[in-house]
Amino acid sequence: MAGTDAEQSEYSGANPWLIAVLVAVATFMEVLDTTIANVALRYISGGLAVSADEASWVITTYLVANSIVLSASGWIAEMFGRKNFFLVCIALFSLSSLLCGLAWSLQALLIFRVMQGLAGGGMTPVAQSILAAAFPPSKRNQGFALYGIAVVVAPVVGPTLGGWLSDNLSWHWCFLINVPVGIASLILIHFIIPSSPRRAAERKKLWEKGPNFDIIGFLLVATFLGSLEVVLDRGQIEDWFGSTFIITFAAISAVALLLFIPWELNREKPLIDLKMLAGRQFGTCFVIMLGTGALLIATTQALPQLLQDQFGYTATLAGLAISPGGLVTMVMMVVVGRLGFVQPKYLISIGAAVAGYAMIDLVRMSPDVDFWFFAWSRIYLGIGLPLIFIPITTASYDGIPPNKTDQASAMINLARNFGGSMGVALTQTMLARRQQFHQSRMVEHVGSWNPFFHDTLNQIQNYFKAQTFTGSSSGTSMAYIGQLVKAQSTLLAYIDVFVILAAMAAILVPLALTLRSVDRSSHKPAGH
Repeated sequence: MAGTDAEQSEYSGANPWLIAVLVAVATFMEVLDTTIANVALRYISGGLAVSADEASWVITTYLVANSIVLSASGWIAEMFGRKNFFLVCIALFSLSSLLCGLAWSLQALLIFRVMQGLAGGGMTPVAQSILAAAFPPSKRNQGFALYGIAVVVAPVVGPTLGGWLSDNLSWHWCFLINVPVGIASLILIHFIIPSSPRRAAERKKLWEKGPNFDIIGFLLVATFLGSLEVVLDRGQIEDWFGSTFIITFAAISAVALLLFIPWELNREKPLIDLKMLAGRQFGTCFVIMLGTGALLIATTQALPQLLQDQFGYTATLAGLAISPGGLVTMVMMVVVGRLGFVQPKYLISIGAAVAGYAMIDLVRMSPDVDFWFFAWSRIYLGIGLPLIFIPITTASYDGIPPNKTDQASAMINLARNFGGSMGVALTQTMLARRQQFHQSRMVEHVGSWNPFFHDTLNQIQNYFKAQTFTGSSSGTSMAYIGQLVKAQSTLLAYIDVFVILAAMAAILVPLALTLRSVDRSSHKPAGH
């Protein structure tokens, strides 16, 4: 880069596109780990001789650790340098991935997953800050496209890759696969991304003034976020507020939040600047990112689960059904990156409308739909999500002063993570409760007084008599009808979930239009 653009880039001595590729690869590795272990849980359960419920803590511990470190990532990056913090995170993530793959017990695996979550939580916001610093404002949209590929495609690839590794190798490889990628990223980033002498001088001045770390604020927000993540991730498993465990963590989370808000608002230099959320632009971007995270992660988990449980797909085949959407997403990220001349609010509203259509399209689902029915719904979503993700990232930085960039990155990534957790909690709760609702309604029509049921039962009994030659098939016939009722009620429950997700996407459309127009002629430094 030359001229004005070069002057606006913190890393003017390096190729920003090479920086973008390196941080995108490292981010892809981290985001991949949020979903790759989901399909391997039953293998982990069997391999470590623990129950499925105990094995599910492999997911919870990672998400809790991830959310805790996000709150402090802005301060750490500011005091120790983005590059230094990023390198430490990659090194710790690679080491903990190796240890996870070598874990000899569930307890050891959970400890290593906490380490992995702490490292991963710092990687994504710092990667975004590095990109914001590497590109001038006029070209930042294109840089975020590469980052967007990592963040949006990785959760899609996760179930496919995790299923294939678990089916063909072992669950250990879901973690070991990170090690060579992490080592390569560590070496390349160390040598290619330059250190900024100006930033080093700024950090020296900050250290001379004293670290000024808001330890009380950190403990409060860590308690709030960690407890809330436990509530969201374990809620359905523990029967929500019918469980003392969930009530306890919900109370802890609420108390920590009530103490955290006044504490941070009265701090001269808060750990998290809550006033940023009060601003129309950033606050709206935060809410939209919550919804986007919910759509991305909820559908990424719900579709493979539906295909495996109701349509008999293997983990690998279920992952392949959503893979075409991942390919479309990669293409759309490049396309959207070149649409910098269109205001973000219009792209976001169009993307939300397309994502809503993708959910509504799934309402047509029936027991005899084929592979491509689900593939096409994911393709539609792959068109819509990039239209939201890149513009919302760009819009969220508009009006943010340079010294708040790291905080903005952390908070936007926090919104995506918690949006995903809330989306999964919502879908799993709705699935369980709506399945019970539909099953109870359908059972009301199962009885000898119903002529349609009576005729169907006779046909099934005659079929089983012809097949088994046992002379009596009433028990088998009723069991078969019970299976049909359960399958149909589950399918209807999934349809209800997709309707709710479509409504969520529809809400994002007018919300996006409230964003102000971004001044693209501005060349104020951002991300320094």
